[in-house]
Amino acid sequence: MSPLTGLDGRTAVITGAASGIGRATARLFADAGAVVVVADLDAEGAEQTVAEIEKEGGTALAVVGDLSDSTVIARLVAVTDGRFGGTDILVNNAGVTDSKTPPARVGDEEWERVVRISLTAPFLLTRAMLPHMLRQQRGVVINIASEAGLRGGVGGIAYTAAKHGAVGMTIGVAEAGQIASVALFLASDAADNVNGAVIPVDGGRAAL
Repeated sequence: MSPLTGLDGRTAVITGAASGIGRATARLFADAGAVVVVADLDAEGAEQTVAEIEKEGGTALAVVGDLSDSTVIARLVAVTDGRFGGTDILVNNAGVTDSKTPPARVGDEEWERVVRISLTAPFLLTRAMLPHMLRQQRGVVINIASEAGLRGGVGGIAYTAAKHGAVGMTIGVAEAGQIASVALFLASDAADNVNGAVIPVDGGRAAL
């Protein structure tokens, strides 16, 4: 049983959900009552995530494709809208690291690939799904960044720049929060790894 519930009737699109953090997030959200759309380039892994969710009594659907391709994003939005009426929760988790090459030797292809997948794709997905959220006056966008998005990291310049960009994008589209909801989260087992953190719950004013 999930330590938090309350996602009944919500549709969550989770990218990079064929494995790792994405799969764990997809299973947890489904356990909390959400319908989950598993978006990933790895078809076998995506279908495995769906199978695990369905085995536990949840509802899930795999959409396979390269999320750095705008046509794949359009298909993902169309499928989600057609099957479930739109996206209530978007978790931008998919990303790639780089070769950790020194900045002077980073090639254009590597830079563009990492930034396209780790930053541009989350922006395109967010832009595509925000209209539905704004119409219903409810929605959540969660961007999974990295410690490299807060400081320098061993991931290399492309990865670090992309993750800093993801943090900035998150601030740029911040929505209002409710203090009681955050307090509930912090009091729950889901917040076991949150310790000594300062969390602004100010309706987005800290983002201005």
